[in-house]
Amino acid sequence: MDSSEGKIEDFLLIGEERIEVPVVLPVLPVRDAVVFPGVSCPLAIGRAKSLAALDATSEGGFLLIATQHDPTVEDPSLDDLYPVGCIVRVIKVMDTLRGAGKHMVVVGLARTRLGKVVESEPALSVRFEPLSEIPVDAENPDCEEEWRRVVELAHRVIELRDDLPEEWKGFVSGLPSPGLLADLVASTLPLPPAEKIHLLEELNPGTRLTRIAEHLTREVTIAEAQEALESDTSMDPVRRERLLRRRLRDIEAEIGETDPAMREVDELREKIDAAKLPEEAIKQADRELRRFTNLPPQAPDRHMIRTYLEWMSDLPWSISSEDAIDLKEAKRILDEDHYGLEKVKERIIEYLAVRKLAPDAKGPILCFVGPPGVGKTSLGRSIARSLGRSFTRAALGGMRDEAEVRGHRRTYVGSMPGRILQNIRRAGTNNPVFLLDEVDKVGADFRGDPSSALLEVLDPQQNNSFSDHYLEVPFDLSKVLFIATANTLSTIPWALRDRMEVIEIAGYTEQEKLAIGRRHLIAKQLEEHGLKTEQIELGDETLQTLVGEYTREAGVRNLDRQLAKLARKAARKLVAGEETPIVIDDDFLRSELGAPPHLPETAERTSVPGVVVGLATTSHGGDILFIEATIMQGGEGVRLRLTGQLGDVMKESAEAALSWVRANANELSIDSKSLQNCEIHIHVPAGATPKDGPSAGLAMATALASALTHRVSNASIAMTGEISLRGRTMPVGGIKAKVLAAARAGIKTVLLPKRNEKDLAELPEEVRGEIEIRLVGSILEALSISLQDAA
Repeated sequence: MDSSEGKIEDFLLIGEERIEVPVVLPVLPVRDAVVFPGVSCPLAIGRAKSLAALDATSEGGFLLIATQHDPTVEDPSLDDLYPVGCIVRVIKVMDTLRGAGKHMVVVGLARTRLGKVVESEPALSVRFEPLSEIPVDAENPDCEEEWRRVVELAHRVIELRDDLPEEWKGFVSGLPSPGLLADLVASTLPLPPAEKIHLLEELNPGTRLTRIAEHLTREVTIAEAQEALESDTSMDPVRRERLLRRRLRDIEAEIGETDPAMREVDELREKIDAAKLPEEAIKQADRELRRFTNLPPQAPDRHMIRTYLEWMSDLPWSISSEDAIDLKEAKRILDEDHYGLEKVKERIIEYLAVRKLAPDAKGPILCFVGPPGVGKTSLGRSIARSLGRSFTRAALGGMRDEAEVRGHRRTYVGSMPGRILQNIRRAGTNNPVFLLDEVDKVGADFRGDPSSALLEVLDPQQNNSFSDHYLEVPFDLSKVLFIATANTLSTIPWALRDRMEVIEIAGYTEQEKLAIGRRHLIAKQLEEHGLKTEQIELGDETLQTLVGEYTREAGVRNLDRQLAKLARKAARKLVAGEETPIVIDDDFLRSELGAPPHLPETAERTSVPGVVVGLATTSHGGDILFIEATIMQGGEGVRLRLTGQLGDVMKESAEAALSWVRANANELSIDSKSLQNCEIHIHVPAGATPKDGPSAGLAMATALASALTHRVSNASIAMTGEISLRGRTMPVGGIKAKVLAAARAGIKTVLLPKRNEKDLAELPEEVRGEIEIRLVGSILEALSISLQDAA
């Protein structure tokens, strides 16, 4: 190298010295340190290129110290370094105790800008461009005032900080220039590397002093606040302990002696502080954290306590979403997500209106009861959308262990909170919309009764302090909007049912199903199967055939499945190269789905005496029942035989029907001899399905009268109602579901007890137009309408 290329304009001026520095220097990258001119700095190096850079010089030699943008980069290039660094002289080099690296002491000489790369191996070497400070007049009043201010602030920081020696006061006061004062103070301040680089880049000493004064002012404020807190004897002991531990952690981090176990304790403490726990929970968490701190790292209880503290800190104790209640928007969302269900929607809008007027009022627990596929679960999601809250769902079907609700005590291995708090944590807020799905299918065994545990969850007067066995501290559930769903009320314990407001969803009419299929289901299945609207042609008549003959149900789940099957068939034809659009008509249905499983059969089944169409409600909605009665002569006395898995109440209804028929044999024109020695058999298909309830009494009496008088029941008539021994009809429940079932089966007339007249208002207008409702007050009145002479 030519001698003219090895100098910085022949020599670099540092104060009054004239130091010759080669124009190409090896670069020593450092991760999070910044070296300033005139300041000594110890460094530890161990990377291969850093050691190679040190080997390229010697004690008394020169290096260029540059700070990395990202400290995690192991082999930094020039682009990974800040563009401004510091030329340093190596004062001393020592081996580490383990021999894996070097310790060195350097002193900064001058600011410089990194230039062109000359070598990359074995060490990075660059040309540099020296940066000269802007000359300032130290006797300038503004500069002198800023100089004095920095000295005073530095003295105050030295007084307040225990890690700075008192002798530094005289050292700071005796510095000869404002630039050196700014650089020395900058090197000692706890600033991030990026901020120190900004100070290194600043060539105006006066501007550097102004920035240093701002940082020192902040340090003085923090130090004085800490001193005031530590000297405050009235401070809460727990808060004082946390403050001291935080100071201890900062000191350990600064000297590089952080214990991994204590770091784990500090992380847990930070999470607990950030969770903003209530007072009782804070006391419990602090007690467990002290246990955790005192346990050795290998202790088995340590993991259990850590898991417990993580659960405590992860729960949203103080995180709530703000309700955005807009009744018009809520109505739009409900109409967009669900067709029909006007009564249910009206009740939801009423609930939202009350929430808007009284946000802190304890609202009711809603329970949607209805057959599968009518939209109970999706209603919960729509309510969450309407309120702007998070939504969470817990499936309770088959739950038999009380600990599933309340959690397991921590004495058990693998214990954890119950589903209530699990879902609350998953929701992320303490006021989500919480759907308790299939609450009617909760069981009980030797492990406890989950429905009893749900009593506290669903009681607005108690759930503000819900206690989970795992946490052992109360959690406020009063802000949670609980919604339960069930298929039937019969299996829900009375005490649990009493805590909920029941909203019955009977099912959809055929016209509602057609609208749902056209508006929602068809588009959904086309999207899921990669089909476009113009590729499929499905007419309204074909959709009506699909609804009426292939999917006789209260909801639309089976309709959705059948549409999915049609979409798969159409997709196969489309991929096979058939012309579009694929026309789905009645012939397509029969060829791809087979023969219709739900053809009308009432005329065929009731064409003989002794068969009557009854109506019933099940967990799947309303349905029709064929009550069959036959008389067999012989034997002694009248014997009643009942089959079809009938429950006790239904058996008693059959006995009451027989007693009334025998008592009124003359009025019914029944030969008394036929009732002397005979066996009467009543059967209710399907035999594998359990049945119970009093509502089949009217149909049973009609079936017996039909069999004994040899008259047939009108095939277009179905009936329901409880009877008394005096022949009166009494009201029954589930009228809407039963009438909808009759409409699906093609029934034209339905006989109901007179006292059920109040329930007719629930029937959809289109159903009342299709079916004639006849209200009867007695069995005789029902017989006069339904029975006719055999053809």
